[in-house]
Amino acid sequence: MPLHISIKVEKKCLSMQTRLAHFLIPDNLEKKKESLGEVLNGDRLTFAPYKLEFLADKKDAKVVCKKRLTKEEVAQFRTAVTLDYYIQMYYDDLPIWAFIGKIDKEGSYDPNEFKYHIYTMFHFEIFYHKDRVIEINLRADPYVTANVTIDEEVDVEFLYTVVWKATNTPFEKRMDKYMMSSSLPHHLEIHWFSIMNSCVTIFIVMSCLGTIYMRVLRRDIYKLAQDEEFSDNQEETGWKSLHGDVFRYPKCNYLLSSALGCGTQLLAVVVAILSLGVLGVFQPYDRGVLHTGLIIIYAITSAIAGFSAVSFYHQLEGSNWLRTLLLTGGIFSCPLFLTFLFLNTVAIKYGSTAALPLGTIVVILLLWVLLALPSLLLGALSGKRIRSEFQAPCHTTKCPREVPPQRWYRSIIMQMALAGILPFAVIYIELYYIFASVWGHRIYTIYGILFVVFILLLITTALVSVAMTYFQLAAEDHEWWWRSFLCGGSTGLYLFGYSFYYYFLRSDMSGFMQTSFFFGYMACVSYGVFLMLGTVGFRSCLLFVRLLYGSIKCE
Repeated sequence: MPLHISIKVEKKCLSMQTRLAHFLIPDNLEKKKESLGEVLNGDRLTFAPYKLEFLADKKDAKVVCKKRLTKEEVAQFRTAVTLDYYIQMYYDDLPIWAFIGKIDKEGSYDPNEFKYHIYTMFHFEIFYHKDRVIEINLRADPYVTANVTIDEEVDVEFLYTVVWKATNTPFEKRMDKYMMSSSLPHHLEIHWFSIMNSCVTIFIVMSCLGTIYMRVLRRDIYKLAQDEEFSDNQEETGWKSLHGDVFRYPKCNYLLSSALGCGTQLLAVVVAILSLGVLGVFQPYDRGVLHTGLIIIYAITSAIAGFSAVSFYHQLEGSNWLRTLLLTGGIFSCPLFLTFLFLNTVAIKYGSTAALPLGTIVVILLLWVLLALPSLLLGALSGKRIRSEFQAPCHTTKCPREVPPQRWYRSIIMQMALAGILPFAVIYIELYYIFASVWGHRIYTIYGILFVVFILLLITTALVSVAMTYFQLAAEDHEWWWRSFLCGGSTGLYLFGYSFYYYFLRSDMSGFMQTSFFFGYMACVSYGVFLMLGTVGFRSCLLFVRLLYGSIKCE
């Protein structure tokens, strides 16, 4: 039986997608049924008219179709060639690429003298081992083209040839060349440099914290332990004077509980995705598997969000747990859904394949209603049933202590700005490859290195948050709850700032649709990182404060 190729038109100018796709894909061709993940990825695959029967060479050029291009179509193709449009095809799940055309400058630097050509001859070279396809290459013939320089009608005849060649490469290793694109020696050197940079950053932070502990905290704790009448003979200053207020419950405890619950869920999602990536679940040929896994894992881990939020809310002696539960379910998903509705409307207006059809939206909503919400409620009921008291080593006084005036560099804005620098430095180098994979066309496969960088990011966030909390307590400011969360999550703000740098200096994206998609979804991702790392920062500071005040005698 003849095998077919699924074809997808890739583009840099999304507004031209519908017009080019309508020309390149005849109406009588069969469309491929995409999975949920493929639809989310924007894939709209159609079986192409190329006939590539197994072991059937076609060395003589075969005609795909003949077409008379109108003046409008010639102008569209000339624009596509200028913007480096290329066609992406799949054959037996193997991806292949080819540019639409070329620009012949003929030694001139004047754009008005450039000649624009579209390729009309493609050569398929297919390697096989026994009865399996191992590799496929696609090459456009640079000498067989159609001139689209002038806006006039042009007769075009599209041709192709097919050559089959035997190879000794086994079927199990046919994806190695795609996997190795991310692990070339010069790429690995950059990734390892990123890890070493992260380790140096952590060493610096740990050295600072070690100095604080050895020279300040240890001395104060030892002095308090030796002098039982210290509180009577000498006035307490610094962090030691806050033992009656440091565990005073924060304002808006329901909001903090919801943010911690959602942040814990997002942390679980990222760990699960990276673990599956390390185990080899996500392969370059499994289009959409990552998106499908992300949705399902997020729905299942809603139980973690419900449990974490409600259990912590009860520890803070909250009573309206249902409000906390509803806020936990919507604190991240509602902004994400509203952003999606706006961007999907924009995609529909532009006729882009990034627009999700109604059926896919219904499937996602059903997953949310039938899987995410029950998981969230189940986790909340478990957290409500398992009642545990807040573990505070010090008693809280009835009257809150007045926070003394703080200098400008101790303000929350300045602390957030300082706290986010080092964690962002840990992931800065790796961010380029992640952005190039998500917003570009690179294939990212080295999940092991990404997992290591992620762990280093969590460690750095925890250490920096602890350091900022100590400096705050040393200044006799006991309102550390929210500030530790904000300082920990400030890396998300740096991530959103980096997206501006990448968009304007690293990418060639333009137009309202690409701008809205990029910054819309990057805002959601940065917000998710803010919640996740804010949770890490708060939990680390809570443990630090408990250990710190648990080491001294407080009355």
